[in-house]
Parts: sequence; C-alpha cells; structure tokens
Amino acid sequence: MLTPSDATDRLHAEIASREPSMRRDLERYVNIPTGFNHAPGLDELRGLVTERCRALGAGVESVPGDPRPAWVSPPSPGVGGENADAAGAAPPSVICRGPNASVGPSILIASHLDTVFDPAGPFTRFTLSPDGHKGFGPGVVDMKGGIVIALHALEVLAACGFRVNWTYFFNSDEETGTYHSAKALLQEAPRHAVGLATEPALPGGGLAVERKGSGQFLIEAFGRSAHAGRDFEKGASAVYALARAVTAAEGLTDLPRGVTVNIGPLKGGEATNIVPDYAAAWGNVRFPTPADSGRFEAGFSRLNTGADADAPRVRARFTLNRPAKPLTPGTQRLAEFAAETATLLGQSMTFASTGGVCDGNLMQAAGLPTIDSLGVCGGGLHTHDEWIEMRSLTERCELFARLLLRLTEAWKA
Repeated sequence: MLTPSDATDRLHAEIASREPSMRRDLERYVNIPTGFNHAPGLDELRGLVTERCRALGAGVESVPGDPRPAWVSPPSPGVGGENADAAGAAPPSVICRGPNASVGPSILIASHLDTVFDPAGPFTRFTLSPDGHKGFGPGVVDMKGGIVIALHALEVLAACGFRVNWTYFFNSDEETGTYHSAKALLQEAPRHAVGLATEPALPGGGLAVERKGSGQFLIEAFGRSAHAGRDFEKGASAVYALARAVTAAEGLTDLPRGVTVNIGPLKGGEATNIVPDYAAAWGNVRFPTPADSGRFEAGFSRLNTGADADAPRVRARFTLNRPAKPLTPGTQRLAEFAAETATLLGQSMTFASTGGVCDGNLMQAAGLPTIDSLGVCGGGLHTHDEWIEMRSLTERCELFARLLLRLTEAWKA
C-alpha cells in the first residue's frame, strides 16, 4: 500500500514526465480560436476536452445554451459585423461526470472554453519567449492553461490508480457573462461538496478568496428630432436626457465601499445639425455584497420616466449576471486546505480579494464552497500581451492533482 510520501513522489514523477505533452496541448488549444462566440473553434475545443474525459470513463451530457437579453451587447464590431459576444447561436455547456461517484466527496471542476479575442484579429497564435520561460497567446492563461493542468491532473490520478469523485463542467460564454450557461451551472453546483475553478492564479500563485459581483445596464433616451438651426426649440434632445441620466448613474458609485459604476460605450446623434431623437449608454457595475445588487436595481429603476412621459423619455434596464462572492466560512476552510496542500509541495499560496468576477461567483451563490483561481500563473489577461509562466504548467498541475487527492482522502463536508 502506498504511503502518503510514496503517493506524492509518484504523482510528482508522473506529472514531470508529462511536461512536453502539456506544452503541446497548450499550444494546440491556444491556436484554436474560441473568442467572440466563434462556433467552429468552440466546437473543436469542446470535442477535444470531452473526449479526454470520456477516455477517463466519464459520461458526457450536453446542455443547450439559454438565450440572453439582446440589449446587453453594446454595438462593438465582431465576427461578421456582429456584436463581439452575440454572433451565432447560444453555445452549449457540457457536463462530464467521472466514474467514481461512490468515492469520497463529490468535486465539481469548472472551466470556460472561450476567450475575449477576435478570431480574425492580430493575436491568434501561441508563441514562446526566446528563453522559453514564457508563452504568449489568446487565452493562454485565461484559461486554456487551466484546462490543460486540470485534464492532466485527472489523467495522472487515474494512471496512478487513485480514484476521485469528480465532475467537470465546461461552458463557452464565461467571458461574456455566463448568460447562456448560468442556469446549468447553478443547477449542477448544489449536487457537489466542493467547487474548484481553473481561473488564473493571482500574482505569485495567490488564491482569490472573495470576488465582487457584477451587473450590466443599458440607459436609453428617446427624444424628438428637429433642425438644430431653424427649429431647435421644437426638438427634444435625447443626448441631453441621457447625459442627465448618466450623471445620476455615476452617483451610485461608492468608492470607499468598493461600489463602482463604469459607463461606455455610448451612442447618440446622427449629425451636428439634427437634434438627436435617440441616445444610449451601456455600462457595468461592481459591488462587494449581495445586498448591493438590490440597491442598483432600485437606482436604475428611478431613472425611468415612464412610457407615457413627454419627450425626452428615459428607459433604464439592469441585469445581475454575477452575484457577489464574499468570503464564507466554507470557502475559507477550503482555501486553507488548498494552502496546506501547497505548503506540502513546497509552494506558497497567499489569499486576496479581487474585483474580477468568474463562474466561481455562481457556484458559491448556489451554496457550494468554491475556490476559483487554481489555474496557471501568468499575466496580461485580456490583452495582446497575455502570457503564461511555462514552469507553472507542472507546478500547478501537481498542486491541482494533490488537492484532488487530499480532498478525497480527508475532506469532511
């Protein structure tokens, strides 16, 4: 029978031997375009990862995507002139249920296949730095590197004879708000004891233990057009009305509490000599507590003038797409367990809060203790300089595998 030391040594050796294949997988996955809801790339990558889960004995369930509010997407060009996150049909999610349902606590792993990068843009291929220490490419750290380490961790555990009760959830719209897959994830999460997501690690390998919530809004103003010289007084400027509403929305910001309102892009007016009859502003809010979402709903509701009001009229719409993820006792306990695992491997893991949101927000909102920055190390997220620290492939894979094994052996819900 393997001792804990033997198990660690065996996992370490197996993972080290897989570094070349992890590098090959990373390059292959990064070179598949999965931004802007690019269906061919998403279908290809989804097929690759689910086949690997099938090879481990998993059953695979495909869940159709739900529609999202059409107004959420601002008018930014994307594939074929569509909005960047609205081109094509709602993508499906897949749920891969591992073969060891009777072993230990049930662990839900979550990863997203999509990126923020245009498949027709200038940043489409994986490259290495001259010294080989860094890799660059679209989604290399957010989060195709995280997918690589999680899949290899599951394969290493199986190859070494360790049984873990896992389910792997893959969605394709995390970067655009998880509108299509939120229902499926919220239904799946309560069936498990522990949630792990492969978002990139914080600087230095840190763990995000609490995250802000996020919501989207659209403010529209409806005026009355007129000639700006001859009949200005007969018009009703939608732009002026929008400006007043935007100023009111800005007033919902509370920086000392970490509550922010960001506005942009904006649209309004057709020409300088026409009083504009339509204007609109899209935006995003971030907030630290679940109660804040209700305050935003009330605040945006107050901007509405009503459909029967004289021009210019204002209509404001708000949707909560990520609830706040405060530090709960269950998540703190899980984070401390992960930090202990890192220490056993000679790694360090600090804790921090972040304004970024992810699917971990939804998993915890469903009642599942979740830590969600267990992916690879790197930086430059959402920029054309996105990079991965290549050595983190093996380091974070070993951490992930060891954490899965220790959860199976010692975690008590």
